[in-house]
Amino acid sequence: MTDIRAADRPVPRSAPEQAAATDRRVRGRVRVRSRGKRSRRTAAGSSLTLWQRIKRDKVLLALMLPGFLYFAVFSYAPLFGYLSAFEDYQPYTGFIHSTWVGMQNFTDLFADNAFWTALTNTFVISLIQLVLFFPAPIGLALLLNSVASGRIRKFVQSVVYLPHFIGWVAIVSIFQEVLGPTGAMQHMMSAVGLPRFDFMSNPGFFPWLVAIQAIWKDCGWGTIIFLAALLSIDQGLYEAAAVDGAGRWRRFRSVTMPGIMPVVILLLILRLGTILSVGFEQILLQRDTVGAKAGEVLDTYVYYHGVATQQWGTAAAAGLIKAVVGLVLVLGANKVAHRFGQEGIYSRGDR
Repeated sequence: MTDIRAADRPVPRSAPEQAAATDRRVRGRVRVRSRGKRSRRTAAGSSLTLWQRIKRDKVLLALMLPGFLYFAVFSYAPLFGYLSAFEDYQPYTGFIHSTWVGMQNFTDLFADNAFWTALTNTFVISLIQLVLFFPAPIGLALLLNSVASGRIRKFVQSVVYLPHFIGWVAIVSIFQEVLGPTGAMQHMMSAVGLPRFDFMSNPGFFPWLVAIQAIWKDCGWGTIIFLAALLSIDQGLYEAAAVDGAGRWRRFRSVTMPGIMPVVILLLILRLGTILSVGFEQILLQRDTVGAKAGEVLDTYVYYHGVATQQWGTAAAAGLIKAVVGLVLVLGANKVAHRFGQEGIYSRGDR
């Protein structure tokens, strides 16, 4: 009988065990209380009226107001201008009193051979820029991230960022002095016995020239985002991979690329949204040098065949086509990103 009673009594625990048990009980009570508070706050928040919520979040709404006004005035309000794509728009009569012509502007646009030439040139230049320009900041960011010396890294960053702040007029002039018919490159080619080649006025080389200029100007600036993505990768992952015997290339494939892939996918999708905008000022400065057949793109087509000739409906129709194509590409690319398990520019509803 005594043995049974002794077996029923709890076994005495040491001080550390009692402290751990007490800590677990306290944490459990805290979790239960926090859940109760959250549920009460959720119920209270759902019972508030719209005006009460506005008064509660007035500081956050005030901070959000400047950004909202910017996009409302400069992004959403101009969308009403696309009505002129379906009108014989006249600036002095306005949208209301202009004659409604339906799809006539689009019919005239598709019947114009210059439009198809501009569209073809735009796609060619965009494809070359997508293949050459988009990976360039990624490669430069990887190179800068691998530099051990902080001083050297900062110096190189300052040098490659500088061209971003130079205007296109100055950049085209620099390239003219280097690659033009009387530029330094021509003298160097003649000195080594090579035939002269005018890079600036050759129609076949023009798409590649545009991509090279864009890389020289904005490659350094584009590395900022990718450097931030590289710095956000946990260094412990590299150490763990090195302990497991992974080499430099293996660590790059297994740690670096998965770490920056969400940023790469996001910027690629956004780049596809502007695929029909290849730089108005850059190409306008060089269009006459190579001729309209090689240098006409949609932006310059809208200017010369729409704005300059006051065919506002045709210009608005071309702009609407650009917007629709960009929207379709963004939505399609975002859907493909979701298929491959990436976040894209917005999350799926089932996540």
